[in-house]
Amino acid sequence: MATPYQERELGAPALNPGDEVYFEAAREGRLLIKRCADCNQPHFYPRPLCPHCFSDATRWIEASGTGTIYTFSVTRRAGPIPYAISHVTLTEGVTMMSNIVDCDLDDIHVGQAVKVVFQPSEDGWMLPCFTPT
Repeated sequence: MATPYQERELGAPALNPGDEVYFEAAREGRLLIKRCADCNQPHFYPRPLCPHCFSDATRWIEASGTGTIYTFSVTRRAGPIPYAISHVTLTEGVTMMSNIVDCDLDDIHVGQAVKVVFQPSEDGWMLPCFTPT
């Protein structure tokens, strides 16, 4: 039985020091990740030290917002509205966890091409989610 997408309220993000830049960009419809100026490796979740070489020379870059579903899970019993959580591998090579939205949950599959869309959280911050292309 197909499960059509239904909008559900997204919880507010827990902000850490330095996260404001990421969430302000999301408010503007831009997805940011970090890249190390020393080893040139991108990484997500953004943090002050590069997880590859431990350099503190990290900088924000705008991601393409496109990628593919690496893995996913559809939750149907945790509340009144079913939803899908996924690990999406961005074109830049990093993987991020996010919601899959605006689609039939039964049509989601590994390897599916997706693009970023921004959905409001309960406190007004915009959160990056993904939808099939």
